[in-house]
Amino acid sequence: MVAETERLHIRRFDTGDAPFILALLNTPGWLQFIGDKHIHTLNDAENYIISGPVKSYKKYGFGLYLVSLKSNGEAIGMCGLIQRAELQDIDIGFAFLPEHNGRGYAMESVQAMVAYAKTNLNLSKLLAITLPENSSCIRLLKKAGMQFEHNIRFPAENEELMLFSINL
Repeated sequence: MVAETERLHIRRFDTGDAPFILALLNTPGWLQFIGDKHIHTLNDAENYIISGPVKSYKKYGFGLYLVSLKSNGEAIGMCGLIQRAELQDIDIGFAFLPEHNGRGYAMESVQAMVAYAKTNLNLSKLLAITLPENSSCIRLLKKAGMQFEHNIRFPAENEELMLFSINL
């Protein structure tokens, strides 16, 4: 267990979470705001877990984590920390199944990750990126205490992103 909140458990992904990853990465919100990762089979999802979160745990000691309900263990989303070559500081990211949106789970998990970054990783700053049209994400980031810095564009990407930060 990486973190625990009043209603949530946050833990590392393993390949047994492939059915959840397959479902999450193919939701309309993921495809619209994050992009198509071409995860279309359970094998694709297992490879995503191994080459993404698990690789990050080994290399950096952190990554994206599975968020589940304490009450019944149901996997509802992901939240975690990402080291991107394009950014100087670590980025926080999150995504939830649509049926769990609007219940405060994303905010609860983001707050837990901010606390984890400060307390366990001794970070002094966290970043977040989002598309300008992702208004619910922007609201959540601001509510979590993040400030808009400026727009950025990653090399080899067409989309302009909004960059937010918070000093820890």
